[in-house]
Order: sequence, then structure tokens, then C-alpha cells
Amino acid sequence: QVQVVVSGGGKVQPGGSLKLSCVASPTVPIRFRLYGMGWYRQAPGKELELVAGITSGEITRYADFVKGRFTISRDNTKNTVFLQMNNLQPEDTAVYYCKGDSSGLIRDPVDFVNWGQGTLVTVSS
Repeated sequence: QVQVVVSGGGKVQPGGSLKLSCVASPTVPIRFRLYGMGWYRQAPGKELELVAGITSGEITRYADFVKGRFTISRDNTKNTVFLQMNNLQPEDTAVYYCKGDSSGLIRDPVDFVNWGQGTLVTVSS
């Protein structure tokens, strides 16, 4: 796995936008491009779920509930993954986490044990 620092959360009104950032620190920095990265979230009282992921080959995958609203991207020169979130809704309120896997694939939440610190996104009027 890879150590990450996430940022960009906050409170926004319905219909608003936020951009999350995830800066990764793999054991060997130049290997970040080989990692599959994903954004996950956990809403109060709910289980962790995959929001969006991007493989080492930059193939993306989105949960149905964010398609057309969220965009995941990566900048391998900065070891960073982004999640642009548009048209946010109250049901998007959750703690958002970023995780990576050296397989280059997008992993499901059950594949991870330790989640570390996420960033809170609150959508409320």
C-alpha cells in the first residue's frame, strides 16, 4: 500500500463543488504511476463504498451514484490523485478516503484494513 494525505473537504451547499486531493508517498516515489488509486467514502451509519477509481493505465471507474458529477484524475509527476465533485447533494455527505494499491488495479473497500485519515465533505443548506 501507499501512504496518502488527503485534503479539500469542507462544507458546501447543494449544487456546489469541491475538489479533493490525495498526495501519495509510495515507498519508491517513481512507482506511484504503477498504483491503482481510488476514492472511497463512508457516510454516517453506512458502510465504506467505492466512489471512483483510476488504474495505473488511467482507466476510470465510477459508482453509479456519482456518474456525470464526479471526475477522478491523476498527476503522476506530483504523485497526486484528484476528485472533482460537482453538483454535490446532501447524500454525498461523508468522510472521503483515498487508497492505493501496487497491483495497479482499483480495489474494493473490503481489500483494505487500515483507512487512515480522510476528509469530511458536508453538503447542507
